[in-house]
Amino acid sequence: MQLRSDNFQHGAPIPSTLAFGKSGSPVALSDNYSPHLAWKGAPDGTRSFVLAVIDTDVPSKPDDVNKEGRTVPADLPRVEFVHWLMANIPVECAELAEGACSDEITPRGKQQPFGPPGSVQGVNDYTHWFAGDADMGGTYLGYDGPCPPWNDTLVHHYHFHIYALDTEALPLAQGFTLAQLRAAMNGHVLAEATLTGTYSLNPAVPA
Repeated sequence: MQLRSDNFQHGAPIPSTLAFGKSGSPVALSDNYSPHLAWKGAPDGTRSFVLAVIDTDVPSKPDDVNKEGRTVPADLPRVEFVHWLMANIPVECAELAEGACSDEITPRGKQQPFGPPGSVQGVNDYTHWFAGDADMGGTYLGYDGPCPPWNDTLVHHYHFHIYALDTEALPLAQGFTLAQLRAAMNGHVLAEATLTGTYSLNPAVPA
């Protein structure tokens, strides 16, 4: 099974148009387009697909994040940050156009994110990131792109996973979590493909 994008190559930088944040003073809001994605080679017996996008390089401690005069050390332990979860993608769907599922930043989060007919989308981790923010706090569903700390000394890696499942639909409601998705997929995955892009907002760190 193979996964590709017209927007970036495996292991290469993600364009800022697909990001939540871009370089500014020190950060500005970006276009937040969902990327073009296309997949092929699903095995016989595939009845639906699942898409998950996860940054595996998020600082485990926020002490130094986005603070003037400080940097986030590269050797700090890292954790996962969910950027997109979508389940019950119809087996007939094998491509998503750029901007098909997100074409802007929605303060307080998208409540009815675009997706293929019958699909259901989960919550992403901007929900936790903006908790308590009067302007941005809310429940973030669907795709929201990269916005790593601007003072992070580590390049972030964004892993786009497509899974081929042997079931037409997982018992998931809109707003499901990564843990719920992984539990529901258990025993149903026939194949998986991954595409990884990089992103950094630190001008001293090449993406």
